[in-house]
Amino acid sequence: MTGLPLSGVRVIDLTRILSGPFCSMLLGDLGADVLKIEAPGGDPVRQQGHVVRGLSWYFAGFNRNKRSVELDLRTPDGVAVLERLLAGADILTENFRPGILDKMGLTEARLKAINPDLIVVSVNGYGSTGPYADRPAFDFIAQAMSGYMATNGTPESGPLRTAPPITDLVAGLYAALGAVAALRGREQGGPAQRVEASMMMSMLSMMAYLSSNALATGRDPVPTGNDHPIASPYGLFRAADGDIAVAPSTDAIVRRFLRELGLEPLLDEPRFASNEMRLRHRTELNALINEALAGGGQDEWIGRLNRAGVPSGRVQSMTEALADPQVAAQEMVLHVPHDTYGDVEMTGFPIKFAQTPLSVRHPVPELGRDGRAALREAGFTEAEIDGLVEAGVLGAGTAPG
Repeated sequence: MTGLPLSGVRVIDLTRILSGPFCSMLLGDLGADVLKIEAPGGDPVRQQGHVVRGLSWYFAGFNRNKRSVELDLRTPDGVAVLERLLAGADILTENFRPGILDKMGLTEARLKAINPDLIVVSVNGYGSTGPYADRPAFDFIAQAMSGYMATNGTPESGPLRTAPPITDLVAGLYAALGAVAALRGREQGGPAQRVEASMMMSMLSMMAYLSSNALATGRDPVPTGNDHPIASPYGLFRAADGDIAVAPSTDAIVRRFLRELGLEPLLDEPRFASNEMRLRHRTELNALINEALAGGGQDEWIGRLNRAGVPSGRVQSMTEALADPQVAAQEMVLHVPHDTYGDVEMTGFPIKFAQTPLSVRHPVPELGRDGRAALREAGFTEAEIDGLVEAGVLGAGTAPG
């Protein structure tokens, strides 16, 4: 499809696992031509998660809209191939530890010599400077060190991680945003900059009022579980047949909420008259709310509250959320046909473009499938390509390209 925001942009993608592949997938979704350079044997995530008909759907969900080149960068010939690919690229994405590109000979000076207009986008654990720059990092460690885990759970539970690999995803999102901004800057005559996003710092930036309050007071926030740290009432409440989430974020919405429950007179009592007082007496207020909600079921209350302008919803399981009619209306579960793997399901595009809607132009690539085609596009002859395949530098792939 032409007309996508990043149509005509070429990305050479050296990333693997999750944070970097999420970044490069976002660029691919937006229209960029992404060449995923994979080591012999492929990205390790090809073997992780639930495998359906020989394909990891976890891998498929983060590697659509890419082409695959299997290339051995441990060899001088492999690095030489990469350099020729970079000469015609706009963006290089990588998520090695800082310094690895330099060890491959791809120093900043060398990359500038190959392509002075190349934007280098790096995703790493802690940033390329500072005492932790050389440490290995995974999502769990970044969740722990960013202060994030310490704010989850309750004082009784102790620190808790979230189930999704949130720091990988936030860092990948920031990296994609930085890449797009760097492209725009280059178009306006600015330099082709290096862009960096780290998992720990990306997560720290998302701590919102938790970090703001800690900076303002010098005190750590107390973990409050499903209750809101700075608003009451707000959280998970119990109807006759199950839990409902309710988010009255302002005094006006609190009044609407309590009015629907027949509890509006409570706001005239000093202990509940202000948000500060409601926070102090949260346990008492929550008990009164749960008592009132016990008179009706989830669907009844959710309908009433939303009609009254009080945000509320049911706690859904993962499969329930994927089957939700609103999710279907937003086309957030895609059924992608694949010549080899059959129908592959994955989550869709949360960004909606009115005139140029996003789509899966390339389903998940088989390992090395596009190596020959990519090298031809870079000016390699058939004899050169055959020689690289025979030498084991370039994977033969599963299609002639």
